[in-house]
Amino acid sequence: MSEEQLRGLREALAHSPDNPPLMRLLAAALADAGRYGEAEDAWRALVTRQPSDLEARLGLARCYFAVGKDKPAAVVCEEILSEVSDHAQANLLLARCRYRLGDLAEAGTAYRAAKTRDGAICEPALEDLLDTPVSELSEDGLYQVERPATNFAQVGGMEAVKEDVRMKIIHPLAHPDLFRAYGKAAGGGLLLYGPPGCGKTHLARATAGEVDAHFMSVGITDILDIWIGSSESNLAQVFAQARSHTPCVLFFDEVDALAANRRDLRQSAGRQVINQFLAELDGIDALNDGLLVMAATNAPWHLDPAFRRPGRFDKVLFVPPPDTAARAAILRVLLAGKPTEQVDVERIAAKTAHFSGADLLGVIDRATETRLRAALASGRPEPLRTKDLMAQVKQSRPTTREWLASARNHAMYANQDGVYDDVLAYLDIKK
Repeated sequence: MSEEQLRGLREALAHSPDNPPLMRLLAAALADAGRYGEAEDAWRALVTRQPSDLEARLGLARCYFAVGKDKPAAVVCEEILSEVSDHAQANLLLARCRYRLGDLAEAGTAYRAAKTRDGAICEPALEDLLDTPVSELSEDGLYQVERPATNFAQVGGMEAVKEDVRMKIIHPLAHPDLFRAYGKAAGGGLLLYGPPGCGKTHLARATAGEVDAHFMSVGITDILDIWIGSSESNLAQVFAQARSHTPCVLFFDEVDALAANRRDLRQSAGRQVINQFLAELDGIDALNDGLLVMAATNAPWHLDPAFRRPGRFDKVLFVPPPDTAARAAILRVLLAGKPTEQVDVERIAAKTAHFSGADLLGVIDRATETRLRAALASGRPEPLRTKDLMAQVKQSRPTTREWLASARNHAMYANQDGVYDDVLAYLDIKK
């Protein structure tokens, strides 16, 4: 929809502010244009007016998901499903949220429910969850332990990043004597940082699959507790369970929430959590042999410097938005199984600089919805074409820009040890 048409909708709504159909049209048009912040406000206004409107709530959840707010999106989907348990699109969106959050068992359950309700649903990234037994909970364990079927072959592009992971984690484990001869020890942790939606969690899971290891994904909600001492106990249990499943990749998402700089913490409880985390990384009470600790953050500059010492997260890896080749590979994966007609993924990839994998998924979702409308009118599947996807690309903006602007400032003015040089190289800035 053009800017003029959007303006017309706004003017119509100004003259008829209590018109739900107009509110719905405007919210959907803003979302289709990739203006998710405005669309989020529009959907929220409609939900406030009509709390029982499931489609408005789903529209709000989709906006959350498009900008990387996976947990709020999942909450909205769960509320919808508490009222209509077989809602196909709510189950599908919940599956996507849980997949990105690393909850594969729940993602598989939701995706299976979506396909049961609508057999036409097919998302390749989620199809493997239907047949692959990726989850195996230990009898005395509190956290989900996976044996991932995903490896680097299923990670679209990112060749330079994958090679860094091989050099920093995989090769030292496979060839310890050779690395020791050069003074390179195996072990330690790897910190992945970069903008949201660029595959940090997916890369960590693929790393476990690459070395045929177990995988545990831990979020802040699994650790933090309101009761004094409970958070430290939760951390200890996480590490204990990971050590009982070696070889194991233990992955902490949003680690900056658990490892914030202690100078910024006024309460001693937060400091105690950090001290417990450091003690577990050091293996003070138990050995960490066979345990690889990986973590992801969007804000590495907020981490306590103590986490960067040798043996902890001493290896730091920038996970940038996918390059042109990687975007083409991601598009092929995302389009697999959908009705298409000679889609030129290279052309689309060339026009989506700085788009994250999540941004590309959003482009395909919106183009798919457009073709579905045509299919409903014609009564037969309408294939996705290059022009459908390009139309959505023109109306979309990469969600990574805000993060890159913030990272640029840190790399330019708070980069004494050169840890953010990769950001400057990505932005083609010479110090």
